[in-house]
Amino acid sequence: MKIIRSKRKLFLSVALFSVLLLLLFLLSGGIVPLIKELFAGELSNEELRDRLMDLGLQGYATIGILSMLQVVCTVIPAEPIQVLAGLAFGFPVGLLCCTVGVLAGNTVIFALYRCFGNKLREYFVKNLAFDFGKAASSTRITAVVFLLYFLPAIPYGMICFFAAAVGMKYPRYITVTLLGAIPSICIGVGLGNMTLMASWVLSLCVFVVVVGLLILVSMKREWIFAKVNAFAAKPPYSSKTTVRPCSRVILLPLYVCVRAYFFFRGIRVKAVNKLGREPEKPSIVLCNHGSFIDFLYAESLLLKSNPNFVVARLYFYHKLLGGLLRRLGCFPKSMFQLDLESTKNCLRVLKNGGVLAMMPEARLSTAGRFEDIQEGTYPFLKKSGVPVYSIKISGDYLANPKWGRGMRRGSRVEAELDLLFRPEELKALSIEQIAEAVEQRLYYDEHRWLEQRPKLYYRSKRMAEGLENILTTCPKCGRKFTLTAKKAELFCEYCGRLTAVDQRYAFEEGFPFRHPGQWYEKQRELLKEQILKDPDYALESAVTLRLPSQDGKSLTRAAGEGVCTLDRSGLCYKGTIDGESCEKHFPLEKIYRLLFGAGENFETYQGSDIFYFVPAEPRSAVEWYMTSMILYDALVK
Repeated sequence: MKIIRSKRKLFLSVALFSVLLLLLFLLSGGIVPLIKELFAGELSNEELRDRLMDLGLQGYATIGILSMLQVVCTVIPAEPIQVLAGLAFGFPVGLLCCTVGVLAGNTVIFALYRCFGNKLREYFVKNLAFDFGKAASSTRITAVVFLLYFLPAIPYGMICFFAAAVGMKYPRYITVTLLGAIPSICIGVGLGNMTLMASWVLSLCVFVVVVGLLILVSMKREWIFAKVNAFAAKPPYSSKTTVRPCSRVILLPLYVCVRAYFFFRGIRVKAVNKLGREPEKPSIVLCNHGSFIDFLYAESLLLKSNPNFVVARLYFYHKLLGGLLRRLGCFPKSMFQLDLESTKNCLRVLKNGGVLAMMPEARLSTAGRFEDIQEGTYPFLKKSGVPVYSIKISGDYLANPKWGRGMRRGSRVEAELDLLFRPEELKALSIEQIAEAVEQRLYYDEHRWLEQRPKLYYRSKRMAEGLENILTTCPKCGRKFTLTAKKAELFCEYCGRLTAVDQRYAFEEGFPFRHPGQWYEKQRELLKEQILKDPDYALESAVTLRLPSQDGKSLTRAAGEGVCTLDRSGLCYKGTIDGESCEKHFPLEKIYRLLFGAGENFETYQGSDIFYFVPAEPRSAVEWYMTSMILYDALVK
């Protein structure tokens, strides 16, 4: 093996020596005298251009060879050669010649490292305030290499050696090093070309600006290197380990676009900050959750605080959507499940002095009323030891209900930020007292709120469409899943037209219920009575199973078909998963609530994976939710 390595080194040495001989051959003739005259200042710009053009192909080769030598021999500065290329051949051709030369020089450096290895390290890293050890082990190595090209006093050859030393394969190595060098090549060649194309005053001004920037960067050299070292040492982002800070570069334009949309849709948002200031840091902010876009309403009060929101894990399965949410400071949570990853992320936010924003109901309101909060939330608040604030949002459900088809014109949304607990109050209060105070502050009833605003009207051509996905039972015939909706009217397949929904979500006079909320509560009472009377009650349906997406191009993927049964023991799925027969059981005490999409699905999490079930009758999804809630509250809670 040693003999083979020795032969390989000998072969590479001979090859490099042959390259040097070729360089000497190409530099013969009129090239050497020309270079002497150039550095002696005996040639004007026009004479230099004419002399190089007279050499033909050898003139172009000269620029390329000099560019290669400035990479390999780090004592040769790159800028004069690049300016020379711009003076002689103009920008496009000069850029091409220099780029080809740099490409050849980078390749020679790669071969040198393969031949002589770490024996060159001391030569390249001498006198640099740069931690090559941390950078070499960093997963951000590509970005680090790019950054090095923008730092002063680091020759191209040194950067190329570093890129080769960290184990990059040649295709990646040559791509990164060449792309990193091109911006500075463009600047140098551009300066040379500008000397010919523009007035000497403009050229001088540009030159002074560039030199000034170089001096400024050189003065901040140690600070810049410290930043690069910190960047290289920083661990990579992972949704399973790290919470990203909220990116205001993305948040602010998004917020402006949303507010513009609200304006043109006639949606008025009134945000009231009772504190008169931003929330303290670290702190926790609790919000009620009546609408899918509640975090946008909350942002109107927390915009300067850069909050970190807890979001359902489902939305992180999509690569682009998940990436956007992470950039906005959000992190995933497996809803209604013990999720240690999410708990650690919550603690990280507080430890880092951030604002943790939570919607403790953990699902959208079905009928416009406050949903309950899982018990584990309150001990977490007590142990946090930080101020707790609340954002009470009203009108959000009516503006965009869970079952609805789009935003309603003329909507009014009110958001109010206030202090809920001081740290010393949390310490003194019991868990029960904390729970009572939180639920009292966040409680809402959207239909009652609307009654107090008699001048508020909603405009939509589809006011009733979607209600069939939360209203299961016809009040006339008692049959289930027979309702349909068209525009503002509701129909039963057997009874015909039932009623219509007006611009204030009210049914017609003479109908058994005043609004959808009453209808929903009545059907839940009937279902509860049925379940509690029958000890063998079971809800069963054929389902299609969907699991988390594997390629990140969608939220979920089709994974199997089978039958789901929900009874006092929990949820059971019997069917196939990826072509194999299986049986999955989710105990009732670990379900708490089955999440559901109106007219779409019901779902539960197991660890970081979602089990997303699409029933044969999509309108029944809400009944799976209600049944899970009734069983859990009766048998576990």
